[in-house]
Amino acid sequence: MAASSLLALLDDIATVLDDVAILSKVAAKKTAGVLGDDLALNAQQVAGVRAEREIPVVWAVARGSFLNKAILVPAALLISAFTPWAIIPLLMLGGAYLCFEGFEKLAHKFLHRAEDTAAHEAELMQALADPTVDLVRLEQDKIKGAIRTDFILSAEIIVIALGTVSDMPFLTQVGVLSTIAIVMTVGVYGLVAGIVKLDDLGLWLTRQATAVAQTVGRLLLKAAPWLMKALSVLGTAAMFLVGGGIVVHGIPPAYHFVEAQGALLGTALNGLAGVLTGAVVLAGVTLVAKCLPGAKGAQA
Repeated sequence: MAASSLLALLDDIATVLDDVAILSKVAAKKTAGVLGDDLALNAQQVAGVRAEREIPVVWAVARGSFLNKAILVPAALLISAFTPWAIIPLLMLGGAYLCFEGFEKLAHKFLHRAEDTAAHEAELMQALADPTVDLVRLEQDKIKGAIRTDFILSAEIIVIALGTVSDMPFLTQVGVLSTIAIVMTVGVYGLVAGIVKLDDLGLWLTRQATAVAQTVGRLLLKAAPWLMKALSVLGTAAMFLVGGGIVVHGIPPAYHFVEAQGALLGTALNGLAGVLTGAVVLAGVTLVAKCLPGAKGAQA
């Protein structure tokens, strides 16, 4: 009797784990669009940090990311258990925020002069070279900013994953959300660490004796800045595609129309919906900001 009960328990556990593995793959595919931007943003957050402090800074942000997810996963499970009706609105809110963030990036790129961006970067480099500047405080500010960014992106990832398993048993939800939280954090910050040290690896290879190592080193040094730019562009595009897709999915008539257009045109329509959503949200946020008390004084 005890043996059969144990076997039944093991069978149940195996079934749950199998469901978790399958659904984790599905959830990972749906959240992958956020990761490109997550990766680019976090790699950019440690730009300007001294070379010997890059890995400690990435590790500090990764610890903050684990703490973020330790808060977000139980919160998502509570929402699923007690207010499941809130999942779709939260998904749409997260999708709209993704679109807003992507459109804000585009607006910043086209509305701000290149000279302003260059001046900001020069100011940062000057601060790093100034011995009177408190580098510890500057580093801590960067870490806090990266953790705040991670919290927003992690919330989007967890909510999207929750939407994938909202109708599954509780244990399956726990397994999937925990798996996504751990795998995404380890994967993102492992890649961030590799990206920020890519130029150091290239520099080390250029100092080796063999011609092959030197050639590879020079290629890595040239590729590192291009990789960062590519991640940023792909991340922004992914924000529109994923965010637009989430918003469209929450509007049944629009979702059925897009689905009927086929994969290629449907993806394009999701992207277009993302751009339009981002434009509307940015316009609304800008209007509200201008109407708030003290806004004119702050702008003066």
